[in-house]
Amino acid sequence: MDTLVKKARDFAEKAHADQKYGMCPYLRHLEDVAAIAAQHGPEAMAISFLHDVLEDVKGCSLEQLEEQFGHKIAKCVAICTDELGETRMERKQRTNLKMAAVSGEWEVALVVKAADRLANVRESARSALLDPGNKHLPRYRTEHPEFRKAAHRPGLCDAIWEELDRLLA
Repeated sequence: MDTLVKKARDFAEKAHADQKYGMCPYLRHLEDVAAIAAQHGPEAMAISFLHDVLEDVKGCSLEQLEEQFGHKIAKCVAICTDELGETRMERKQRTNLKMAAVSGEWEVALVVKAADRLANVRESARSALLDPGNKHLPRYRTEHPEFRKAAHRPGLCDAIWEELDRLLA
């Protein structure tokens, strides 16, 4: 495993130690996202492991990430982090506006955001088989057009988008 990826994985494992993703340790979700993003290189994998720390871990700061992982990784994690808002809709609208403005070297954050969404959609699809009342998959379907409009860049991670489009059709 690449040194940067291992460092990010270890950091995230410790930061999310007490958290769960469904019934599993939170690290499982992060590993799923990193596996999807892996073909985009070690930077994408490192960001994948860190993508939820600013949003979900008390006491974790952008400054701490920058000190540990450098400016680019920290900024990409910040791009992946949902904006604040009173409702999910408000948070997603603000986050989509932020992602729509991303270009150049920062687009690796959009790869991770798409990989995160795909990991969530895959898990929601599995859960829907066991619990037909599960509301996650319909919510992702509703959000998909605006999410895609904000985060999709032709040629960036087309395989991820193709699977998302298929699962959310």
